[in-house]
Amino acid sequence: MIFPDQAVRIVIATKPVDFRKGHDGLAAMAHAALGFAPKAGVMVVFRSKRGDRLSFHIPTA
Repeated sequence: MIFPDQAVRIVIATKPVDFRKGHDGLAAMAHAALGFAPKAGVMVVFRSKRGDRLSFHIPTA
C-alpha cells in the first residue's frame, strides 16, 4: 500500500469515461469538469464505461 506524504483530496468522476483518451485526455476532462487544473494534492479517479476498471490521475507538480 502506498501512503502519501501529505493530505490528498480525492475526486471521483461520476460518469464513465473512454480510457482510449490516455492520460492527457483524462487530465483535460478533469480540468473541464472541475473548472481548474488538478494539481499536486488532488487525485482524480475515473471508471471505465464497462465499470470493470479504474484509472487514477495523480498530478505531481
